[in-house]
This record gives sequence, C-alpha cells and structure tokens, in this order.
Amino acid sequence: MYILECSDGSYYTGSTKDLEIRFAQHQAGEGANHTKKRLPVKLVYYEEYQRIDEAFYREKQVQGWSRKKKEALIKGEFDQLPVLAIAYRDLNNGGFEHFENLNALSHQGCPLPEVLEGNISKTEIQNNLKGLRYE
Repeated sequence: MYILECSDGSYYTGSTKDLEIRFAQHQAGEGANHTKKRLPVKLVYYEEYQRIDEAFYREKQVQGWSRKKKEALIKGEFDQLPVLAIAYRDLNNGGFEHFENLNALSHQGCPLPEVLEGNISKTEIQNNLKGLRYE
C-alpha cells in the first residue's frame, strides 16, 4: 500500500505487487487518472504486506481517511491517528459520552502495534483535541 503526493498537493493512495514498477507507471502518466493529471508525483509513504488482498484492504481503509489523518500517518505521528479518527459529530463539547471504551478509538485494522496496543486516556485525547480545527 502506498501514498503519493501529486504536484497539486493532493494525495493518491494505491496498492500494488511491485511498487517500483507501479511508481514508474504513475510518473509516466500510465497510472490512475488522478495522478495522470497531476504529474509529477512523489512517493511519501508505503507499507509492505505478504498478500495483495491485505494491501488492498489497507488501501481502501486509508482512502477513507481525512487529509489530516493521512498526513499524520505519512509523518509517523501514530499517536495522533486515534484522535483524528474521532468524527466531529461524535464530539459533545469535547466530551466522549458516546464512547464506552476509549480503546475503540484506536486505529481499527491497522497493523501497527504501536497504535493498536497503545493506551490513551480520556484526558490525553481531550488535551490533543484542544486547538484542532475540523474542516
């Protein structure tokens, strides 16, 4: 699974069996329509999987993320992923009354143990939310 940054600053998320060949295809304008119109592209992040179906699953997961959450992944700011997974509609004046288990805020399906096994308290999440703007 990989993330490209396009010339206009947008991100493209894809998956492939051979990243080197697929990246060359994107650069040559033979990739997806999104990248073809926004050349050149730059590889900013990738993850390796044993099976392509796992990479494809992860691709679809990351494609559904906000720009800010993708940027946190790209920068390696894994502790921010659970915070950025919180939907604006679920916030109640900065509270988490709708969440019975704060661990449910962890990044679901992510193979990164640092995120899955990390414990983050309600106070830590609330402190991280201060100053965030939702777009």
